[in-house]
This record gives sequence, structure tokens and C-alpha cells, in this order.
Amino acid sequence: MDRRKALKNMGLAMGYTVAAPTLISIMQSCKQEVVMEWTPDFFTKDEGAVLTKLVDIILPKTDTPSASEVQVNIFIDRFINEVADKEQQDFVKMTMGRFLEKATKDAGKETVTELNSEELEKTLAIALKKASKEEEAVNMKAVKTYHEAIAEGKEAILDEAIASNSFANHLRGLTIMGYKTSEHVGEKVLAYLPVPGAYVGCGDVDALTESTAKGKAWSL
Repeated sequence: MDRRKALKNMGLAMGYTVAAPTLISIMQSCKQEVVMEWTPDFFTKDEGAVLTKLVDIILPKTDTPSASEVQVNIFIDRFINEVADKEQQDFVKMTMGRFLEKATKDAGKETVTELNSEELEKTLAIALKKASKEEEAVNMKAVKTYHEAIAEGKEAILDEAIASNSFANHLRGLTIMGYKTSEHVGEKVLAYLPVPGAYVGCGDVDALTESTAKGKAWSL
């Protein structure tokens, strides 16, 4: 995965309408907490442990910190707990459950606590495999049908592969959003200008960030 490209190109369009101060507030609360042994607010303890492994698979430590080193795992847990509505929370729980069922089955393990990062990465890679336009259309229709059935109070089951794909894509987006919103990444990795200067409506990003970050996306 090309982290630099992801950070430059990935926006915040995750299906939520959230003001930047809300995101910053959540990240600050993560930073202020001294985490000896993290206890998730939304996820179970076992799910939280898996979440930590998954965010580091998506954004591992390179010349910049890994996702969990800037507490993206805590951010995602609190974001879903405090921002997502009940329908979104239930969908995350369901899709994560299906993803973990597939991961344990693929790895030949009994429980999610036995899964290591290598085994999770294999399942994540499958779930994030680029789909054709036709496959994307089928997946979107299946998810829409699922939500409509749930809204009507009916029982609904989403195909394991589609549920895993939905969870993986959602997690990847939230991981990148949380990473870009963290203080360390905002100030040390992305282009950062604490006192904004003149507004430039049109300009080459490489030229505009030459003195700070040489072509990287601007920090929020």
C-alpha cells in the first residue's frame, strides 16, 4: 500500500457529516488519555485488539508512525461510539463480525484472539481486492437491500464476501481519516501552516508546499 499516495488523495467522504472540530476533539481526547491497557468504548476487548492489528496493517510503521502509534484505533472506536447513529453502529458490528468469521475460518483458528497480523492481512487483502464496475454495482445493491430490510424490521443477511468488503473499505477510510487528523501527522507529516497566509485559488501543489512538505496534502 502506498501510504503517501493514500494520504494525498484520500478525502474525508466516509458517509458521515462531521465538523472538523468534532474530529479534533475526539483525537485530543485520545491523546490526553494515558493508555496502559486500552478498553474500547464501542468494540469488545477482543475486537479492539484485532482493530489495533488491522489499522497497523493498513498504515504500518515506516519513516512515519504506525496508525496505532498515533492512537487511530482509539479514534475509530470513539468515532463510531460518539458520531455514528444506531443503524451505522449495528452495520459496523455485523460486517466486522462477518469479516472476523472469514478470517478465523481462512486461518483455521477457533477464535479471533488467535489471529495474528499475517493472517488478518490475507483476509484484508482479499476483502480490499479491486472489484469491477459490475461487481461494485452488485455489492452496492446488496448493501442497499440489506439496509432497506433492516429499516422495515425484517431479517436480513448480507453475503460474507460483501460484508467483509464493506467493513474493510470502511475501516481503511476511517484509518486514513484518523491518521490525517492526529496531531503528530498533522504537524510532522502533512503540509502544516499554523498561521495561514494569502489564499491561492489555483496553484501547483508541489510549488505551494515546497517550503513545508513538498507536495503532501495540507493538514486540517
